[in-house]
Amino acid sequence: MVNLISFYFIYQNDIMQVKFYPLFIILVWILTFPLPILLLLQYPSWRFWVQFFSTKNQDPLQKNKTVASSSLSLMAPASSPPPICKHDVFPSFHGKDVRTNFLSHVLKELRSKGINSFIDDDMERSKLVGPELTEAIRGSRIAIVLLSRNYASSTWCLNELVEIINCREGFGQKVMPLFYDVDPTDVKKQTGDFGKVFRKTCKGKAKEDIQRWKCALTEVAQITGYHSTNWLTEAKMIEDIATEISNMLNLSAPSSDLDDLVGMESQMARMRPLLQLDSDEVRKMGIWGPPGIGKTTIARSLFNRHSQDFQLSVFIDNIKTKYAIPACSDDYSVKLYLQKQLMSQLTNETFVNISHLGVVKDRLKDKKVLVVLDDADHLVQLEAMAKETSWFGPGSRVIITTQDQRVLKASGINHIHEVNLPSHDEALQMFCMYAFDQSYPKDGFEELACEVMSLVGKLPLGLKVMGSYFRGMSEHYWIEALPRLKTHLDRDGEIARILKFSYDVLNDEDKRLFLHIACFFSGEPVDMVESCLEECFEDVRQGLRVLCEKSLISIEYRDIGMKKLLVQLGRQIMRKESVSEPGKHTFLNDASDIGEVLSDDKASNSNVIGINLEQNEEITSCTSERAFQRLSNLQFLRIHGYGINPLSMNYISRKLKVLICPTFPMSCFPSRFNPEFLVVLRMENSNLEKLWKDIKPLKNLKLMDLSYSFRLKELPDLSTATNLHVLNLTYCSSLVKLPSSIGNAINLRELDLNFCSSLVDLPSSMRNLRKLSNLGLMECSKLENLVSIPPLPDSILLIDASNCESLERLDWSFRNLCNHLYFPNCFKLNQEARDFIIQSSRYATFPGREVPQCFTYKSYGSFVTVKLNQMPLGKSTKFKACILCADGNEDQLKYLENTSLCCAITSGGNVFIAFNERVIGVMPGHLYTFVVEVETEEVTSTELLFDFDLLNSNSKTCEIKGCGVLQLLEVPLLSFGDDDEDFEPADKEI
Repeated sequence: MVNLISFYFIYQNDIMQVKFYPLFIILVWILTFPLPILLLLQYPSWRFWVQFFSTKNQDPLQKNKTVASSSLSLMAPASSPPPICKHDVFPSFHGKDVRTNFLSHVLKELRSKGINSFIDDDMERSKLVGPELTEAIRGSRIAIVLLSRNYASSTWCLNELVEIINCREGFGQKVMPLFYDVDPTDVKKQTGDFGKVFRKTCKGKAKEDIQRWKCALTEVAQITGYHSTNWLTEAKMIEDIATEISNMLNLSAPSSDLDDLVGMESQMARMRPLLQLDSDEVRKMGIWGPPGIGKTTIARSLFNRHSQDFQLSVFIDNIKTKYAIPACSDDYSVKLYLQKQLMSQLTNETFVNISHLGVVKDRLKDKKVLVVLDDADHLVQLEAMAKETSWFGPGSRVIITTQDQRVLKASGINHIHEVNLPSHDEALQMFCMYAFDQSYPKDGFEELACEVMSLVGKLPLGLKVMGSYFRGMSEHYWIEALPRLKTHLDRDGEIARILKFSYDVLNDEDKRLFLHIACFFSGEPVDMVESCLEECFEDVRQGLRVLCEKSLISIEYRDIGMKKLLVQLGRQIMRKESVSEPGKHTFLNDASDIGEVLSDDKASNSNVIGINLEQNEEITSCTSERAFQRLSNLQFLRIHGYGINPLSMNYISRKLKVLICPTFPMSCFPSRFNPEFLVVLRMENSNLEKLWKDIKPLKNLKLMDLSYSFRLKELPDLSTATNLHVLNLTYCSSLVKLPSSIGNAINLRELDLNFCSSLVDLPSSMRNLRKLSNLGLMECSKLENLVSIPPLPDSILLIDASNCESLERLDWSFRNLCNHLYFPNCFKLNQEARDFIIQSSRYATFPGREVPQCFTYKSYGSFVTVKLNQMPLGKSTKFKACILCADGNEDQLKYLENTSLCCAITSGGNVFIAFNERVIGVMPGHLYTFVVEVETEEVTSTELLFDFDLLNSNSKTCEIKGCGVLQLLEVPLLSFGDDDEDFEPADKEI
């Protein structure tokens, strides 16, 4: 026993001095019981015991080699759980090297991003790291180790580093090394000038301390960090450091929206063997289960947990509804469209050009990506967005949720996670979370909760609906409601009876609204629904709020969502109104019912107000030209399927409010078509050449979408369309002109003329569009003059005239700056138009060969000096800046995609970042102008050096041919003449 105690203390001092053999240790272990417990408590790590027994028979040199190369526990392990973080960042640094220069700028940039750093200015330094500093290190989410030339001269710094590495190994603290004028290799191997300083510090120090310092330096040198020699300017390096730290903090922030998900940990545990996140293999995995069981929620939780571990990540939700496959569309077009959506969301780019199906593979083959495709229901969706694992870089994961296992099998996916119903305990917790906002029943509700649970079952969607219904209700109400719930269960079947109970307790008004959404309006924008139903209901907005509170609908991104199970319930309720006589239904959704009603020339069908023929559905019975004649109250019509006679539009109800009919086959509406009460007209991808001949009443129309109607040659008279908000004419490539009557659409907000390649002019009556905010003119290649468009509204946000190669003049004037004016490849623009673009925009792009003369200070290259007459007053000073991109080819154009523009300003020796944003429209041979706002406190000198930098997503710098700056004063802008041809830095001051 004494010998074993001696062994214990010898090991505490130097593990290499242990001379006992394993057999002897085992013998003493058996004879003495308490001491093994002591040792296990002191050294719980299995690595300790593996290392201990593996070093017994090695010679001293070999043992030293093993220890030096292993990842030792540097100090007592941080065995306790991570403490509550008091600081975002803990900086470890050598004060004399960096405190007053580089570090001060880093801390200032972090403060500007709202990042809290620990500051030890008032702390007395000693050789040992005291409890206060240890607490500060452990209480910080990220540790920055600023390794400078003399960092290793301080035992304080070295002991800080040991504690930081300990926290990294103990509970996963993030560590970011910054190598400031030192080589990472010198830090790792303690060589060079850094090694000389370290060896001097080690003189007279204990072996144990030196070994811990060496291990810590070796460890930190192998962590990916920042090397000062890799940046052209410290300002850029500091900005990148602050941005990455901000992103790290955002990604590491706990996801509170998923904290209350019951049973999620067990789901994650079951999926780990399928995911194999530690493997470099590219793997596709399916999450399969019935509606309402929680597939999307599981996928969302997985995405939130792991997306930060991938270079790119995207969660594309509700694919089945949002990216539905149009009828009569060919697979190639569908795949191009889906790939465009994937790349747009994955790269966060609004305008993505996908010209062929090899783009995704080309862009992603070397990148580690996480792609989640939620609610896929067609093989073509998977083939478009994730057909081959070779499309993605090593370690990538593609996760698909679906109700249809055949989709997964057909795509060759064998790693499938089947989502089962939760256990009884988990189901009870789920119910209680929605009913009581806690994982267990409130006092007095225990038996009631269990009774409801026993009746409801374990489907998560049902638990959510029922729990939301009972939330906040008194015990007395629960007792009264239970008998009604039992009655429903006896009468109906499975989940429908549970969900119907929540429907039945709605008042009549809210029931009608629920059925309208289930049968027709699920997935539509809130404002459209409110406009279409405002005359049908007393208060549509309040009704939507009630349905949200009852978990019967959700509103995300201003669209109304309803779970498929609830949609099915609503349609089932509607069909049961009269099973044998569908003409008595309010809405028709079943193809057979629709066919029966439209083919019956005798029966009165005045009850029908809505028809929704789904995609790929077909009416097999013959429909006549008078099919709609007896539907005198029809208000809502959506035709995605086949079999309806288009001539029947002649007899359609004049009460019609919504007409959605993609791929409409006729070249013109029948002459008797009456759109008087139309609110929404969507005829995408139609064969229309014109809509109608005569002037029609359109006072209720708010949205007209004729996009991809390639044969459309003219628009109808819009004199009466005074409430039109959105007009979408994208890809109406045969459209030559707009009617002058468009000026009567005084409430128009969005006008999309992109890719109207035959359009040659815009009418002067557009002067009346006082509420226009977005105007798209991209690829209007024949547009020659934008004539007589007077002051566009102050609300204008964006004008995009990309590739309007014939465009010469802009007869416009704005009272205020427009946000974005894009004129790439508009090479014929005259000087007056170019001056207008510069003067009237916050951001603009247009062709150019030199920096315009209106910029008082200009220079070749990427930097220019600005001299101010006096120090600026007020809180900030604004400058108009421009950069001229060097000429390039198509490869250069691709190179400039996803580009960030940085503007660093040096004032009185201080460098700060005044502008750093991802920019759209930067192109070779083009000027890009933008506004830079500088806080007055940053300006310490009347001489400012502006340094511009273009960086693409691959961290490559793009060439800037020239740049210019103009100070924006509280007076009208200077005139924009072109009398000075000399392209040199200006000497005159503002």
